Amino acid sequence: MLVPLGKLLIGVAALIFVVGLVVLLIGKLGVNRVPGDIIIQRGKLTVFFPVVSCLLISIVLSLIMTLLARLRR
Repeated sequence: MLVPLGKLLIGVAALIFVVGLVVLLIGKLGVNRVPGDIIIQRGKLTVFFPVVSCLLISIVLSLIMTLLARLRR
C-alpha cells in the first residue's frame, strides 16, 4: 500500500515543481498582473486582489484535471 502512495507523492511533487517553473517563467516575461486584478494603493498600504488571475488559474487547472480524468478511463 505504501508504494502507490510514494508514487503519488512523487507525482504531486513533480507537478508542483513544473507549476513553479511556469510561474517563474511567466514572471520573467513580464506578465505579473492580468487586466481585471484589483489593486488598491493608499499611502504606504497596497492591497492586491488577483481576481481574474485566480479565475484563469482555476479554468486551466480544471481543464488539466478533466483531461487527466479522461485519460485514466
